[in-house]
Amino acid sequence: MKQNMSSRAEQADFLRSEWRPAQSTIWEFAAQPLFAATILLFLGASAFLASCSFRPADILAITHVTIVDMTGAPPRADQTIIMKKERIAAIGTSNAVAIPRGAQVLDAHGKFLIPGLVDMHVHLTAAGEPDGSRKFMLPLLLANGITSVRDMGGYLESLIPLRHEIEEAKRLGPRIVTPGPYLDGSPPSFEPSLVVTNRVQANEDVHQLVLRRVDFIKVQSLLSRDAYFAIADAAKQEHITFVGHVPDRITAAEAANAGQHSIEHLTNVLRGCSRDEPKLMREQVYIPLKQESPPQSRERIVRWRQELLDSYSPEDAAALIARFREKDVWQTPTLILLKNDAFPTLENTDASDDHAEYVPARTLDTWRKTRSVQMQLVSPQDSQLNARLLQKSMNLVAEMQKAGVRILAGTDSPAPFVFPGSSLHDELQLLVKAGLTPLQALQSATRSPVEFLHATKGSGTIEQGKFADLVLFDANPLEDIGNTRKIRAVILGGKFLDRAALDNLLADEKSFASAN
Repeated sequence: MKQNMSSRAEQADFLRSEWRPAQSTIWEFAAQPLFAATILLFLGASAFLASCSFRPADILAITHVTIVDMTGAPPRADQTIIMKKERIAAIGTSNAVAIPRGAQVLDAHGKFLIPGLVDMHVHLTAAGEPDGSRKFMLPLLLANGITSVRDMGGYLESLIPLRHEIEEAKRLGPRIVTPGPYLDGSPPSFEPSLVVTNRVQANEDVHQLVLRRVDFIKVQSLLSRDAYFAIADAAKQEHITFVGHVPDRITAAEAANAGQHSIEHLTNVLRGCSRDEPKLMREQVYIPLKQESPPQSRERIVRWRQELLDSYSPEDAAALIARFREKDVWQTPTLILLKNDAFPTLENTDASDDHAEYVPARTLDTWRKTRSVQMQLVSPQDSQLNARLLQKSMNLVAEMQKAGVRILAGTDSPAPFVFPGSSLHDELQLLVKAGLTPLQALQSATRSPVEFLHATKGSGTIEQGKFADLVLFDANPLEDIGNTRKIRAVILGGKFLDRAALDNLLADEKSFASAN
């Protein structure tokens, strides 16, 4: 089922200067941990809080820069790009493009320019509102070159005012699309959720969310088969895309046939590559007659994971991948989340968390306690098994990329130790490690997201007339994907944030983190 996304997404304002207003709702806030380690597996800156509006320079010119435009064309050296207010007005060789009088000019010899990055899986309201999004996440996202996000589930009464602040130029922040609350079974995995157990609830909840102008529908893991397929039918009737997890009682092939447009975290995809998928599904949803002790539960999970690996079938994998391509099912693997949460190894230690200083103290304390409990259950043998599961997942991503299944870069931040902003660069590195080229990885965070959202008129590539959402690097990311961390400047809707401005954002955010 192909959803009618084009007109909705263009109106949904992912890459437009005037966004649709979204109506408020009454979901009660209750912070929850994100995506716990189960078997399946944008602020405190004073600049953000200024009362005056943020306005870009009327004309900005970047000269002598190498442009990697993400269209697939080779990099173009010694280019000049002219931005008027929030749009790209002209691009050409530096000896051919006239710089308008009064323009702000930046000489970018030796620098590389790409479109602004997109994190296609974040939860802006998951770190406590109103400060979690505004003072924790937004500055870290911007400082890391992220100019757009797909929020994958959160509180509309928080997200709507935040998006209005950004679109009305009262606050610097990325462009946002969101589904609002999740649709899940009972009891739901996370909040905010709408519990759906039957077709009447599915029709009503999807309709009400459409009236609230959400951008898509998000499904979660605990939906029953009847509820899931009712949501799929309701989404088709309402002409809105649905995305999310493949529920535990649904196969990945069934999700593709039902029209689910993206699958997050590879949920139940590896299971769909098994020659014993029906058996694995039964075992996955099995509820013991007697309450298990933690060791018993752990033993059962480890045994199931081993079966998942041992029963992997290249033929079944190829068939599922072909189904994904045929049905236009995109994948947001969030490998950084799998590495940190779903498949933890003994290498997951605080010693490597060099971004911890940007996490609010109370949040960091919670993360560390969660990790401590998690790692107590990881033996050397479990660590090896999890490493194999992560590698198999990465191999599967590479196979899907080669077969033409589209990949989206996302992180699930702020899940524990999935740091807002910087984790997208971790994700890009993992995608390259999996087998994507640096260009393919970069496209998964630039061009591909706006193609997925049918919003290519606005951004995703560097072309005349598109939004001036750009990132300037000190080194070539096509030579080393790690060079995406060498950010010299970010341009957000034509507003130029140089290295000093980005460092000020980080310094203010660090102060907020230490005080909270």
